[in-house]
Amino acid sequence: MNDAPFDVITMGRVSVDVYPHATGVPLEDVESFGRYLGGSPTNVAVAAARLGRHTAVITRTGDDPFGRYVRRALRGHGVDDRFVRAVPGLPTPLAFCEIFPPDDFPLYFYRYPKAPDLEIRAAELDRAALAAARVVWATVTGLSAEPSRTATLEALSCHTGLTVLDLDWRPMLWERPDEAPGRVREALRHATVAVGNAEECALATGERDPDAAARALLDAGVALAVVKRGPAGVLALTAGERAESAPVEVEVVNGLGAGDAFGGALCHGLLAGWGLERVLAFAGAAGAHVASRLACADAMPTAAEVEALLQREAP
Repeated sequence: MNDAPFDVITMGRVSVDVYPHATGVPLEDVESFGRYLGGSPTNVAVAAARLGRHTAVITRTGDDPFGRYVRRALRGHGVDDRFVRAVPGLPTPLAFCEIFPPDDFPLYFYRYPKAPDLEIRAAELDRAALAAARVVWATVTGLSAEPSRTATLEALSCHTGLTVLDLDWRPMLWERPDEAPGRVREALRHATVAVGNAEECALATGERDPDAAARALLDAGVALAVVKRGPAGVLALTAGERAESAPVEVEVVNGLGAGDAFGGALCHGLLAGWGLERVLAFAGAAGAHVASRLACADAMPTAAEVEALLQREAP
């Protein structure tokens, strides 16, 4: 076991993704599926590990075969699983999707009666590991219920390095979605980086314009705001710099997981000390690579694969 400080520790949602082998077919007509590791922060840890970073994920599974699969899959992807524990009485979550390229990928979450990853408790956190990590990545979904909410805020507040809040808005995972904006604003006070798409940034700030939302995120306390704008590319804003990156064109197979590849590559680029434009271009290419594949975690690219895609796009 590698006892060096982690480059990236992510925290929160995990699932076993069950994706149809056939595209353009509703679930009721699908005859065969593939099983993959999933859950946004789990995928981010895998993405960063594929790029050579020392990563771990803090999450909870059921005490069941799918939970054992999650831990085995994490190790297979090079992610440290020491902070993964089973919660008796709760099943490991499943997530099914339908695949209608290029832009329709309905998700169906099976997180009942409660997802074990919402049972992470503050008292269980390894504060020393969190404090020593170079990046701590948490998600808004982790704020949706207790005890995960308190644990998420504790993880963010005990870290003094790069602390990323993934705005990760999944309203179907909240019992009280109307509480989300206030919870997000509270968490932003403990973050140095905020990442989200235009809808998620609007939820956090009330601003629909990407530039206005990015400025509002800075006003909320972060040092770097990253707004993903779909076909318009990505915008990043700090107090002294504004950067944009155009999307990388690929034939989309499954758009799910692209944002997580972007997140892992964002961490990699920031840790490498690259300029914002290079960070955004690299992260965008990583996301495009995954969008052109079926799986999420299994499709996370190496640095060489990302650079090859960037070279293809170069004029």
